[in-house]
Amino acid sequence: MKDRYDTLTLESTEEGILTVTLNRPHVANALNTQMGHDLHDVFAALAVDPGKTRCVVLTGAGDKAFCGGADLKERNGISDEQWLQQHALFERMFRAILDCPLPVIAAINGAAFAGGLEMTLCCDFSYAVRTARFALTEVTLGIMPGGCGTQTLPRTVGERRAKEIILTGEPFTAEQALDWGVVNRLCEPGEVRALAQRVAQRICSNAPLSVRQAKLAIHQGLQMDLKSGLYFEIEAYNRLISTEDRREGIRAFNEKRKPVYVGR
Repeated sequence: MKDRYDTLTLESTEEGILTVTLNRPHVANALNTQMGHDLHDVFAALAVDPGKTRCVVLTGAGDKAFCGGADLKERNGISDEQWLQQHALFERMFRAILDCPLPVIAAINGAAFAGGLEMTLCCDFSYAVRTARFALTEVTLGIMPGGCGTQTLPRTVGERRAKEIILTGEPFTAEQALDWGVVNRLCEPGEVRALAQRVAQRICSNAPLSVRQAKLAIHQGLQMDLKSGLYFEIEAYNRLISTEDRREGIRAFNEKRKPVYVGR
């Protein structure tokens, strides 16, 4: 992972929170080719070696947009081959977020349209400002959602509502997003990043291997039947038995002190 990126800003805390900010506010933080490369680099690196990072907060610069989707000005006039090459990059980027072993919290500071909403749905959960709006508008542009949206949205809001959202391309409000399970909580403008940081701090205070194994069990178990998911859960659980953190957690509880987890 690099220290600096053209389209992102990165901030790390001592607790292990990495805040990734989409930094193209002059174009609604639209996703261009460079941002695709930058995001893929960050999340692919976290999958290989998270280092001291224990939780990721993904947000957008400014107060108007989280991400307005793909940069259509960049796409204007490109060849079919160039389109396919760019989209292959975007596919890898979305999947890198979705497959990140660390918890990823989206802090939705404004509009999340098209690829911006798909990026949100690739995160583990999201918080949003009350003024945020959401949409998957691809069918109004002669394409369709291709950043995991036809799969992640139905799994979040249900098949019938997902069809309505995708096939009409109409925006929906933050209140609707909350009611439908797209976001977990709403807050006033200017407060969403602080809320995400507080929750990330709480996650970072827990045993990091436990957090990662629990996330993995939930994510993979939902792709299985119940009995297979239960077997997978126990396999994930058993990998924690021999860790230093398991022994530290029990020892700290009995000594009535706060545990110090080291991720081993």
